[in-house]
Amino acid sequence: MHSRFLCSLAVLALSASLPGWGQGARPQNTPRNGGDFSDNIQPATKVPTGVILVKGAWSSASDSVTPLPEGGNVTNNVFSDQYFGMAYSLPPEWAEKYKGPPPSESGRYVLAQISPAETFKGPARGSILITAQDMFFTPLPAANALDLVNYSKDHLQADYTVEMPPTQTKIAGRSFTFFAYWSPAAQLHWYVIATEIRCHAVQIVLTSRDTKLLESLILDMNKMKLPAEASPTAGTGGGAVPVCIKDYARDENVIARVDPVFTEHRFNAVPVRIIIDREGKVKHIHFLSAFPDQAKTITDALGRWKFRRYLRDGHPVEVETGLMFGRATYRTISPASNPTTE
Repeated sequence: MHSRFLCSLAVLALSASLPGWGQGARPQNTPRNGGDFSDNIQPATKVPTGVILVKGAWSSASDSVTPLPEGGNVTNNVFSDQYFGMAYSLPPEWAEKYKGPPPSESGRYVLAQISPAETFKGPARGSILITAQDMFFTPLPAANALDLVNYSKDHLQADYTVEMPPTQTKIAGRSFTFFAYWSPAAQLHWYVIATEIRCHAVQIVLTSRDTKLLESLILDMNKMKLPAEASPTAGTGGGAVPVCIKDYARDENVIARVDPVFTEHRFNAVPVRIIIDREGKVKHIHFLSAFPDQAKTITDALGRWKFRRYLRDGHPVEVETGLMFGRATYRTISPASNPTTE
C-alpha cells in the first residue's frame, strides 16, 4: 500500500495534480528580550505553566499592525498565518501543544508543532511540523524552496534512506515539492512538502511510523488555503503584498543612507526585513533577532534611509527586502556623501 501510494504520487506529480491534497495574526506584543545572552534576569510577567522562557536577542517589529511570519497561531482547530496567507485545518483530535522558539538569526522559523491530542484514538501517532526558512538569510547554497529540499536530500545522514526523491506535485491547487525519507533503525518516516511564499521556503513535515496515517494527512491537506504565488521556484510576493527582492538595498538603489552606531559592542548578527513604500521610504521594520538597544539604533537609522522607487509595469510598488547588521562596526555617513535627489 505504501509503495503504491508513493508511485501514485509520482505519476500524479508528473501530470501536475494530486486529487484531494507554518499563528491567525495575534497582536504583536513582542517580548522585550529573549535568547541566550540576556542580562535581564527579572521577567516582567509571571511565566505561565508549561511555557519555556528564553531571554536575549528576540524578534520584534516597528509596528504592531503589519503581519509577521511568526504571527501565526491555532484557533478553533485551524492554523492560520496572515503573513503567508495560509490556513490549515488540523486533523480531528490533533492540537498544538507547544509554541515554537523565536526565529533564529539565519531566518529559521518554527510556525507550528502539531500532534495528536490526549483524546486521539488512532492506532498510531505522529507529528506535523510547519516551518519557514527566510531565503534572504539562509546560510545554505539554496535560492528557493526546491533548492532547499534538494540540499536536504543530498545531505541526509547515512542512517536515513530516501523513499521518494523531490518530486513536483500540486496540493490544494498550488505547486509543491514532495520528498520522502525514512530511518530503518527507528522505523520512522518523514514526508516533506515544500513551497515558497514571499521569499520564504515554507515546509510541512509529517512524521510517523504509520505510512497510512501520513498518506491520509497529505490527502487531507487539499483543504489548505494558500496564496496564488505559492511555488517551489517562485513565490516572490506582489499583488496584495510587497514584492520581495533579495539584496534590494544595494548602493544603486539607495539614495540616502545613515548607518547605525551601536553604543554597546555585541557579537550577534541582526537580520532585518524591511518594507519600502511606493515613495522609497522604510515603512516597516521586522527584526528576526535583536537586542532592544540594537533594534532602537537600527530603527532610528533606517528612518533616514531613502530608496529609489521600484516600478512594476510602470507603476511604483512596495518592496520587501533584507539587511544584515551586527558583527561589524558601523559609522554614520556624513550628509555630504548622501545624494538626496530622487
